[in-house]
Amino acid sequence: MSVATGTGLYPGTFALTDPDRLAVIRPATGESLTYRELDEQSTRLANHLRSVGMKVGDNVAMVSTNDLPMLVVYWAALRSGFYVTAVNHHLTAAETNYILDDCECKVLFASADAADAVAASDAVGAITHRIAWGGDLAGFAAYTDVLAAASAEPLVDQPRGQDFLYSSGTTGVPKGVRIPLRDGQVDQVPDPYTPVFATIYAMDETTVYLSPAPLYHAAPLRFCGVTNSVGGLVVMMDRFDPETALQLIDEHQVTHSQWVPTMFVRMLKLPEVVRDQYDVTSLRYAVHAAAPCPPEVKRSMIDWWGPVIHEYWASTEGAGITLINSTEALERPGSVGRAALGVLRICDESGTEVPSGQIGTIYVEREELPFEYFKDAAKTASVQHAAHPTWTTTGDVGYLDGDGYLYLTDRGSFMIISGGVNIYPQEAENVLILHPAVYDVGIIGIPDPEMGEQVKACVQLADGYSPSEQLAQELIDFVKTRLAGYKAPKSVDFVDDLPRSATGKMVKRKLKERYV
Repeated sequence: MSVATGTGLYPGTFALTDPDRLAVIRPATGESLTYRELDEQSTRLANHLRSVGMKVGDNVAMVSTNDLPMLVVYWAALRSGFYVTAVNHHLTAAETNYILDDCECKVLFASADAADAVAASDAVGAITHRIAWGGDLAGFAAYTDVLAAASAEPLVDQPRGQDFLYSSGTTGVPKGVRIPLRDGQVDQVPDPYTPVFATIYAMDETTVYLSPAPLYHAAPLRFCGVTNSVGGLVVMMDRFDPETALQLIDEHQVTHSQWVPTMFVRMLKLPEVVRDQYDVTSLRYAVHAAAPCPPEVKRSMIDWWGPVIHEYWASTEGAGITLINSTEALERPGSVGRAALGVLRICDESGTEVPSGQIGTIYVEREELPFEYFKDAAKTASVQHAAHPTWTTTGDVGYLDGDGYLYLTDRGSFMIISGGVNIYPQEAENVLILHPAVYDVGIIGIPDPEMGEQVKACVQLADGYSPSEQLAQELIDFVKTRLAGYKAPKSVDFVDDLPRSATGKMVKRKLKERYV
């Protein structure tokens, strides 16, 4: 199959050739959509949106828990030349309104169980229509009524739309990443992701893709879109649960999946007798991203699942991509691979490019600026290299080896400076997560009158372990046996929970707020 020549770029293609093929299933409820249903419903919704005045380049947004209508909205936008913004349903009403206002949302979709997040959405002036599924919401039309009343007449003009997503806001307010619309029809012009990932990971009509993460995040939403672009089946989990994920791989003979490292850790910590119940040999590509994976965790996953573990380093901004497979990962533990899109540049604080092996800020060089932060030229400029405007950074810090393999050390904003020494907390986090008593861990710098900052470990204990001074010292010593002493935490706090996003990223801004 060629994804670059207009063959199978959206669900309508498969609605014609194989209409009863399943496009998406939601195992938690037993609901599903065939390609005919996905095509018809997204056509009806597109006709409705046009009837209420939506124009090419306008924005729709959705605030929802994982549910089938999310993909209907997604495809209605992508076959109409609209932007579509998926918003984290865990946000407060004020945080949600910030994004809805910033992206200039005109039509808002929401699930009834996201009511709190959209409770004040009537205050967003640009919104002209609001539609809800899964129950009644005051001020929202019923999604099923809207679909039933809309025309099913096939669309003649179907300009390619685009997602318009926001960064996770782990280090500040979310930033809207707006990628220019591509000229051409949805069945002729691909999205930016399908030609890349469908080729790299051999995704086609035989793909069964397990999506264990929330669809408001860039990677799950885009990979579901890629799967439906090539005629595969999306198996949509409501939320991640380690044993349920294994059960679904076995039951649906999943071929492709995408994870974050914390999910690997949760599955590895299941009792071996539980893990051995499920057959995972159908997996051809188990891809992980979003955060670096501790090398020992990746090695354990490869031992368990075989050489199907693949990693990419990328971002919502889509400025560049690195790739690494299982063989390379075992040969170069800790690397996130070599560049597959863009040219990697490592620069010091002055912006000067540094040699191999030296740590610095990671920039990706492209021929032209690949994105902009919507309505914020200053933010866009802040991630551009001063001397090379087409070099951009997301704030990650790392180094290249002599063969061009990239190693991440941390986000620059997470770095701890203690006594003038730079400490990257990810190193100690990667060690501590391997201790049997540790369920989750976040390391931050807290104020220290003598050293400026000191290293603090915040640990959520695994079942069967209780906080104690003895255990705290055991954890500190555990790090010191594997890393230089100055990188080990000086103190350990035992906490009930840690502020991770549903996609597995540690929200260190919120963690530090508990101390500073």
